[in-house]
Amino acid sequence: MNASWKSRFQHSHLRSLLIGLVSGLLVFIVSHSIILSSPFILLAAGSHFAIARGRKNKFASQLSSAWPEVIDHLISGISSGLSLAESLTGLATRGPEIVRSAFDEFHRQLQKDGDFSGGIQNLKNYFSDQSSDQIFEAILLSKSLGGNELMSILRTVGEFIRQDVALRKEIEIKHGWVKNSAHLSAAAPWLLLLLLSTQPGTVNSYSTPTGALILAAGVGMTALAYTWMNFLGKLPRIPRVFCKQ
Repeated sequence: MNASWKSRFQHSHLRSLLIGLVSGLLVFIVSHSIILSSPFILLAAGSHFAIARGRKNKFASQLSSAWPEVIDHLISGISSGLSLAESLTGLATRGPEIVRSAFDEFHRQLQKDGDFSGGIQNLKNYFSDQSSDQIFEAILLSKSLGGNELMSILRTVGEFIRQDVALRKEIEIKHGWVKNSAHLSAAAPWLLLLLLSTQPGTVNSYSTPTGALILAAGVGMTALAYTWMNFLGKLPRIPRVFCKQ
């Protein structure tokens, strides 16, 4: 995704840091131990950052799922007698909610300068997505060659995108329960430590150099295991072909 989409998440690092500090402060109030509260600063900040990344990935998944509906709207509009430009601008009001603002901007640009090809290129840059690239390249190609095969091209592209979205959803569902189990396994020992932190004996045990070393090792192993689990469960993003490198 380009900067226009990334701006939705640009403050996630700061929010993660603030949440980590607040969480550490709360643990310190309960345990009265800086050593015990320090790991929770890192864990809370890391957890929030992971959640923010999950929302970003979910947003990207929703965007990918919207393109078959976009194609259906285009085919429906062209079949009813609308021009290609009218079908595209109509997506600003009738298309999937997630793409309406982009096509509304395309509509305003088209009214301003009438540059259809430039507007399509701006849409490509805005979405920065392999699926949208295929659609917009098909539109540009049909515009330059006359557009007789646009309907069949859109149907073919739409079928490919649907198959890809369905396959990815199936894989994500199968991986989902494994990820949820891993999340619970990573959080369980720290929740137990949080409960035990109210006991003076626990505070005294972890206030020693050995206790601090154990906590540091625990944080490191948790972070390593969580990162490795996400790496194994991450689906590779389809590379963009129709874009300038």
